[in-house]
Amino acid sequence: MMSRTTRISTLAAMAVSATLLAGCDSAQTPERAASSTRHYGAIAFEPCTLASGISAGNVQAQCATFEVPENRAAPDGRRIRLNLAWLPATEEGSASEDPVFFLAGGPGQSAVQVWPQLDPAFKDVRKQRHIVLVDQRGTGGSNLLSCAPEGEDDEPQVTATPDAAAIADFARRCAEQAADRADPRFYTTTDAIADLDAVREAIGAQKINLVGGSYGTRVAQQYAARYPQHVRSLVIDGVAPNDLVVGGEFAHTFEDALKLQSAQCRELPACAKRFPQDARSQLDTLVSRLREAPAQVEYRDPATGESRTGTVSADTVTGLAFMFSYMPQTASLLPLVLDEASQGRYAPLMSLHDLMGRNMGGSMARGMQWSVICAEDADRYQEGGAEGTLLGSDVARMFFAACPAWPHGSRPEDFTAPLASDVPVLLLSGEFDPVTPPHYAERVLQTLPNGRHLVLRGQAHGTLGLGCMPRLLGQFLESTDAKALDASCLDSMTYVPPFTSFNGWEP
Repeated sequence: MMSRTTRISTLAAMAVSATLLAGCDSAQTPERAASSTRHYGAIAFEPCTLASGISAGNVQAQCATFEVPENRAAPDGRRIRLNLAWLPATEEGSASEDPVFFLAGGPGQSAVQVWPQLDPAFKDVRKQRHIVLVDQRGTGGSNLLSCAPEGEDDEPQVTATPDAAAIADFARRCAEQAADRADPRFYTTTDAIADLDAVREAIGAQKINLVGGSYGTRVAQQYAARYPQHVRSLVIDGVAPNDLVVGGEFAHTFEDALKLQSAQCRELPACAKRFPQDARSQLDTLVSRLREAPAQVEYRDPATGESRTGTVSADTVTGLAFMFSYMPQTASLLPLVLDEASQGRYAPLMSLHDLMGRNMGGSMARGMQWSVICAEDADRYQEGGAEGTLLGSDVARMFFAACPAWPHGSRPEDFTAPLASDVPVLLLSGEFDPVTPPHYAERVLQTLPNGRHLVLRGQAHGTLGLGCMPRLLGQFLESTDAKALDASCLDSMTYVPPFTSFNGWEP
């Protein structure tokens, strides 16, 4: 994301972040501990610590690597190592035989790295079931497809309109860097589900439960379609239909989320009085002003507190609004931050933009993401129809700009077909989700007779850890009867009121 200068990848990075699961802080590589080896099926694991960056959030696990062919059509060719973590059931003596495989978002997120933030949501699940984490090939510790050394600012810089040709050139150089250790054509969802099944077979599990978030819901649906005999149940949170062009509808889904958030402000007397102009209108005015004349601003570095100077542009504003829309807690700040900016006070906006960008930075494997979207989405994207939206068509255009230069494979002919299955499925959505709105899950539900869709009121992207969802998750994975769940506990979920000052909201 942007910091001191405007990067050419700004709009694409905004689109990347749209598929994040709730919780954006990147975690550290698992630390190995010196102890005895344990086996899960045929795979030997060693004790390790999954680190969240804060000691209290660390999770003790068992870690291993597992070799697979990079190209399954050439099994004698290059092999790659998948990074695995196994979290044994806390009541291991009575653990069920069907483990849970967690599938991360993105495309490009590491399941192992993001797990410490999600572990509390699986407290009930872990009592009776083992959890298996597989870093999807190209992410985390599984032959990571990254494009520049960590901390190296290797992306082309621009001052105004992003240049698709420059992004393609960057992708070409990235592919050259990776050529001696990876063929990006074999890092698709289809390759990933074959890896998952190889791990399933190696640990000796006849059936597994899949829990996927955001892009992980695509992986879950594709696995269930290809290997139905091995699926006991699915939980898909922030649902992406198989025929969705990832990145192609962000401009519209973000617009819809803004309207819903603004409507909530209108219904609260204190908010309506404090902000007579709704957030959408404020954004229009501010973006138009900054598009004509970006503003220089002095602000506090959110990490160090030191004084810094930077440029606030239209992209800064739309990028922050988009990032804020992922969680109701951050979305509640938007009207106040926009009101300050409309009066020429840009420092809070710039500090928050830096903070959000740093939290999201480094959490996605850019090369792996290109391998997925260039093979599965780019040729299905049809430009147009985003006129009049805040993000416009630039988000999608830049999202796919690398594809002409990035080596990529293809998808099976039936890839976009809806999952039609009797498997028990629990579908989850946040009411205000800016990238995978509830109507996506409703589409997927139509061909899942044993499915049930729960919409969490006032919530956004990523719901597994909210309210009583951890308990419902545990109950569903025990019973596999979504329709029998008593979800009335979700009725206590409330809207987060917008801040009317930096001291908080009206009581």
